Amino acid sequence: MRDDEIRRQLTQANPWWRAVVSGASPTAWVDEHRAFRDLGRHDLGYRPTVLDDIADGPVTDQLVVLSGPRRIGKSVAVLDVAKRLCARSDIDPRQVIHAPCDAMTPQALRRVLVLGRALTASVDQPEPRRRIWLLDEISSVSGWSAILKGARDNTDFGDDTVVATGSRWADDEDVEGNLLAGRAGHGTRRRRVLLPMSFREHLRATRPDLGVPEVIHPGELQSAEARRRFATFEVLVDDYDLAWQAYLTTGGFPRAVAESARLGAVTDGYLADLEAWLHRDVEPAAGPESIPLLLDMLSTRSTSPLSVNSTAQDLGYGKDVLGLRLRRMIASHALLRCPQRSAGRLVPRTQAKYYLTDPLLAWLPSRRRAGLDAPDMTRLTEAAIAVTLARVIDSLDEGRWLHGDTIGYARTTSDKEVDLAPVSVPSRDGAVETVPIESKWVDRGWKSEARTITGKYGRGVVATKTILDLDGGVWAVPAPLLAVALQ
Repeated sequence: MRDDEIRRQLTQANPWWRAVVSGASPTAWVDEHRAFRDLGRHDLGYRPTVLDDIADGPVTDQLVVLSGPRRIGKSVAVLDVAKRLCARSDIDPRQVIHAPCDAMTPQALRRVLVLGRALTASVDQPEPRRRIWLLDEISSVSGWSAILKGARDNTDFGDDTVVATGSRWADDEDVEGNLLAGRAGHGTRRRRVLLPMSFREHLRATRPDLGVPEVIHPGELQSAEARRRFATFEVLVDDYDLAWQAYLTTGGFPRAVAESARLGAVTDGYLADLEAWLHRDVEPAAGPESIPLLLDMLSTRSTSPLSVNSTAQDLGYGKDVLGLRLRRMIASHALLRCPQRSAGRLVPRTQAKYYLTDPLLAWLPSRRRAGLDAPDMTRLTEAAIAVTLARVIDSLDEGRWLHGDTIGYARTTSDKEVDLAPVSVPSRDGAVETVPIESKWVDRGWKSEARTITGKYGRGVVATKTILDLDGGVWAVPAPLLAVALQ
């Protein structure tokens, strides 16, 4: 791209710059922007909070790397930050530089960093001001982290606030070495993940009439305070059960939730969008049926450790091909790996479980291809609880989701499994272990289902359908109540 083309694109992507010149409102562009018009057609009021500190806090030298699946709303979240920044009286709109980077070349990215500052040079009078760079979908640019590293080290870019977003990180992109080792400024939570709505967020958007308990630390799920909070919400167990089934049917992609609320179901068009995302990121050279078949296989086998050999044979391709596709799904935030752990440590050379990160991905196969069965609510419940706990662990200890170091299952001496084994997490009082969790979506006979976790740990929580029993060493807590209490 020539400089004049980059200048034109930057000017178009930053309509608030023109407002300064014309004397118009710096947020007048919002009503005309396509992203916000589209949002208005599918809006239940949900707004992610992952970049609130950038939008509302001081302008520093902080660098944030935000990742998440495609179609989750990262671009809208970035534009929402721009809108909020432009509305602030202490910020000149010319300090805000938004650059959509999808399909950009490395050389074009280098020129964006130069031209973005040059186009906003007037804001540096009478004294220099920091910029806020919003670099959207930068992960599509080969070598982007090294380019930002050079700019952080050698130019005023190193003093600016930077938000870099992406949907899938290439294996050879050294984000941590290039950007987070001494170049991320003085902010906190440098690596962040934007995932589909949690059950708590889903409830607030679709059932605002239902109260929610205060969040409970995963290491305190069996504390006296946790017992009090669970008991308080026993009267809402049936309402929570219905809301949970709705969540397990629609998932947490904001547009899917809005479509379901307005139409009664997620549209085929949006499911096709999700399938296209996965086809692009995971299996670009495979046939059109590949993604539904892969998702169906992963969903139906999610409650047991996955045999990569036999699964690859059943899918009709080699072990190495399946391993690559699993890694790509993890990198695209569609899949969560749950390895075996013992005493908090990984057990080498053992099979892992794999959970789809949103329930809607498990529904996609039956909705997009005839002959595939609808997912099982029991499996969906286990996956949803596992993903919820992994999200909580990452929020407590930055970067663990991206490093694959959140949850794990345990084996007993009789070779049975506990779904979610204790792992070490930080707390106000130092490192503590999470309470072990077993998922059994039952509404009777839970104690027989609890024998494994009782024999292994003598304590823990069994996530049931509607049973709440807070006596003894192992408690029964309805899965939706447990999920909403965790996050």
